[in-house]
Amino acid sequence: MPYFDEQRFEALAAEFRPVFDRIRAGAVQRERDRELPFEQIGWLKAAGFGAVRLPVSAGGRGATIPELTRLLIELSTADSNITQALRGHFAFAEDRLVAAPGPGRDRWWQRFAAGDLAGNAWTEIGDVVLGEANTKVAPSGDPGTFVVNGQKFYSTGSIFADWIDLYAQRTDTGEFVIAAVDAHADGVTHADDWDGFGQRTTGSGTSTYRDVRVPAENLIPFATRFRYQTAFYQLFHLATLAGIAHAATAELAQRVRGRTRTFSHGNAPRYAADPQIQQVVGEVMAAAFAAEAIALRAAEDVERAHRAALARNAGAGDPVRDKKANVAAELATARGQVVATDLVTRATSKLFDALGASGVRDEFALDRFWRNARTVSSHNPTVFKAKVIGDHEINGTEPVYVWAIGTAPLPRP
Repeated sequence: MPYFDEQRFEALAAEFRPVFDRIRAGAVQRERDRELPFEQIGWLKAAGFGAVRLPVSAGGRGATIPELTRLLIELSTADSNITQALRGHFAFAEDRLVAAPGPGRDRWWQRFAAGDLAGNAWTEIGDVVLGEANTKVAPSGDPGTFVVNGQKFYSTGSIFADWIDLYAQRTDTGEFVIAAVDAHADGVTHADDWDGFGQRTTGSGTSTYRDVRVPAENLIPFATRFRYQTAFYQLFHLATLAGIAHAATAELAQRVRGRTRTFSHGNAPRYAADPQIQQVVGEVMAAAFAAEAIALRAAEDVERAHRAALARNAGAGDPVRDKKANVAAELATARGQVVATDLVTRATSKLFDALGASGVRDEFALDRFWRNARTVSSHNPTVFKAKVIGDHEINGTEPVYVWAIGTAPLPRP
């Protein structure tokens, strides 16, 4: 199957564009009121958006990663916060998509096809040493059941979710696992306490787990996690940035088009005819075009890594080709973010050059484009991405596939 087929994609997108349009209609008000998009995410669940990557035979749409990326750019154009809120779901679903065939995998496919969504809970709160996890999974005393205790921050999307993709460590074996936790189980609490200046409605914040029961079948060894996970996560940021730039362009053009007042020292009697204003709009649009092109190009490399994983599962994998595909996916998304971050943050600041003082009025909330772009670009600092790219280019150093944040362990005396 080709990575991207325009006719197939248009048929796929036609299913979701009416939902995207409904989401777009209330995006500014939600941003201003900090109203979490429970209803809007419910519309996407009902439309089967969370299962779009599943095979058609399993109740999905069989979308490739480039096709998913195009959909995410359109969703981000409508409301970039919702794309971020669903990032954890699609990563967990991707892991289950390339998991070894069997009843466990099939159960998750059935849940996703029924509309279930997963949230993200990986980042520890407080003093945690790099490479460790304060969140623990322990045998409960009942056969086949464990209990989870811990607290996470940046729990993006968990407040909307049915399941939590929770990173933890087993107390009995020391093994790192993903505990797939029922989001509504006793002992699970979610707080909308994210206080960043951007991405205010992503449902990110603190999640707490106190003696939460988890069946053994929902403990997934982290060592089996899909290898291109970091590239996949970062691809979401690229799609989000591209959508933000497209939304900023559309709103800027609309406001310039409808403006009746002009400046005495401008270049045309009609504001929309002023060539300098047209230049600004053109520059913002060019940034959106470039950001989308970067995201779609990176998506091809991530798709290659996905297909290498499927080949490996089918017993037809080539370790050299598999490693090469994963390195390429990681580097492509890193290169893309280094460039797209600068493009989109500059473009979303530049748009005010075409609007004057009226453009900063709170009722328009045009600052949301820059705030959200700057915030999504700050999750994983681009300075480290540029370093990884340069180290590979100079020394052939393989990228780091799994990141963590915490306190560096003290050197031994």
